[in-house]
Amino acid sequence: MLSVNNTDLTFPKSYSVILSDIDANSQRNANGELIRDRLCVKRKLEMQWQPLTQDEISIILTAVQDTFFDCTFLDPKDGVITKTMYVGDRTAPAYIVDEESNTGKWNNLKMDFIEK
Repeated sequence: MLSVNNTDLTFPKSYSVILSDIDANSQRNANGELIRDRLCVKRKLEMQWQPLTQDEISIILTAVQDTFFDCTFLDPKDGVITKTMYVGDRTAPAYIVDEESNTGKWNNLKMDFIEK
């Protein structure tokens, strides 16, 4: 289950969910104990796709082109959830290129979705 703004995406071959604590102020006291002001927990999805056709990769890249988007995904803690996210760098190495038809496949498309 992976969708962006109600557009279902091809599920990636590699999919990791990272739960990150966001702290305001963290410091050590005189005893060396951590004094922590945790504000919230945010999610980051690290994903990589198998070879994709031009149409398949275009659907994914178009879905994440906005500054922020609603992403519905499988979360290890809460099951299927929807969060507002943004996308990090997108890497898309060419896999097969047919110069006669100007088509190809793309291998190992990688990107991270990071919770707003």
